[in-house]
Amino acid sequence: MQLTNEQLKEKIDELKAKLSVTVVAHFYQRDEVFEVGDITGDSLELAMKTKADESEFVLFCGVAFMGQSVKVLSPDKRVVMPKLACCSMASMITDIQYDEAVRFLNENGIDNENILPITYINSGADVKAKVGEMGGMVCTSSNAKKIITTALSEGKKILFVPDRCLGQNIANQMGLKSMVIGQGGNPNEADIICYDGFCSVHQLFSVDDIEFFRKKYPGIKIITHPECDPAICDASDFVGSTSQLINYIKELPKDQKVAVGTEYNLVNRLRPENTYVLSSTKPECPTMNETTLEDVYLTLKAIDEGTPINEIQVDENTQKWAKIALERMLAL
Repeated sequence: MQLTNEQLKEKIDELKAKLSVTVVAHFYQRDEVFEVGDITGDSLELAMKTKADESEFVLFCGVAFMGQSVKVLSPDKRVVMPKLACCSMASMITDIQYDEAVRFLNENGIDNENILPITYINSGADVKAKVGEMGGMVCTSSNAKKIITTALSEGKKILFVPDRCLGQNIANQMGLKSMVIGQGGNPNEADIICYDGFCSVHQLFSVDDIEFFRKKYPGIKIITHPECDPAICDASDFVGSTSQLINYIKELPKDQKVAVGTEYNLVNRLRPENTYVLSSTKPECPTMNETTLEDVYLTLKAIDEGTPINEIQVDENTQKWAKIALERMLAL
């Protein structure tokens, strides 16, 4: 007999009380999964909070690169995931494709000593490790501008992977010149050379959507995530990371209408009044939504039975260099 969500929550609470485990849930998870999280937040926030947590197990509800980040920063923890879901953006680049991007710069007369790589946290541990080995670091959507400002002080070309939109948006904010590998242009004439990756969810928003909401609701605020296309961000009233979007909306008067360009589950939880999703379709991340309440229960049950499933493993060399790349960011 299939258990109801309420029955599953009861069983989850019983197992959480019995086991040395902390359930961690990303903002984009389904409501019922998000609600059973002991720690909630965005990807780096979760990795940092779980680093300070004392439980033996971290049960991470999110996508695979996030579980890897926890394991990289806290190698002694046992990290398990109800689903080893992939992130569409992170899956667009591997260590091999990273090497190809570096080779492109080399072929255009830019040697490795004059490249400073930066990888968005939405990347696999293998890519983070490659970046770490080349003297580079990780960034998030909230600190990318600060990281890039610091990197530019070294007088090197910035190779930004994997999100072209975040790289281009930060370049636009800073008055810098960017280019996207494979879309033409001379890397020698650009400050930031972007890999051609993107978030499939944040590509759903269009300028037409913005125009529709502005016409229908005069005075509405349009706020978007920097993973959106630069044309979307340029037409917005505010652009910010997940946490920045949440804080921005908290400060708005309740009667201020706002349309939000980011993942549906987050937007749906922000506030009930005068908040709209900036899309004619439901911008729901399919891989973030793979995890169900039953998956959480079965993962806890497996820990209780001594046979943990979907445990995250990162080899020693990858862990070493990926951690260095993350710690360079944290030092700033």
